[in-house]
Amino acid sequence: MRTILNISMPNSMAKKIEQETKKGDFASKSEFIRSLFRAWEEETLYQELKQSRKEIREGKGIKLKSLKDLR
Repeated sequence: MRTILNISMPNSMAKKIEQETKKGDFASKSEFIRSLFRAWEEETLYQELKQSRKEIREGKGIKLKSLKDLR
């Protein structure tokens, strides 16, 4: 299922998206926006993982005996 979102942005941003789409880097403007979202999502996950590793190094981690301990 898909949802249509309408967004507002400055003309300069819209022109850059149009340029990238015309270069062939993206199939459509929507694909450009989806790509940005995926990159943001990946960066967010990376930062969470980095924070978790830091907490483990600082001794704040919890050792689990089984997957049931996650609940």
